[in-house]
Amino acid sequence: MTVETSNRLRLTRRFDAAPERVFAAWFDPPTVRQWLFAAPSSEPKHRIEIDARVGGSCVILNRWGGPDVIIGYLEIAAPRRLVFTLILPYFSPDSDHLTVEIAPAGAGCILTLIHEGPPPDYQSPIERGWAEMFDDLAATLR
Repeated sequence: MTVETSNRLRLTRRFDAAPERVFAAWFDPPTVRQWLFAAPSSEPKHRIEIDARVGGSCVILNRWGGPDVIIGYLEIAAPRRLVFTLILPYFSPDSDHLTVEIAPAGAGCILTLIHEGPPPDYQSPIERGWAEMFDDLAATLR
């Protein structure tokens, strides 16, 4: 995985899965449960609600009694591009802007995530968090 930072965080990761499978992993609740904002030490998610359309959302309800994650879909162009807002209400009411681009690469693909909005002090933990989630995604897709 390569990482660039400036006013935004940019991560690139290769997956040994077709772009269609990687893209679909953002929308299938059983798959999302295994990798997106999941951690081995966390309790299982109580509920995942996905309305996979522009203007729709993904809400992950988890261990704090309210939504842990709220994703608002801005653009869905399967299987190449996904743009969304991200709110983690437990930490802040502010939203970040994320873009996911997926390009074919041999038998697999390259996923590039651009995360705009986090303060510079939070870039390192956010980078680690996405790296761990992408490790979980790769394991899920195997």
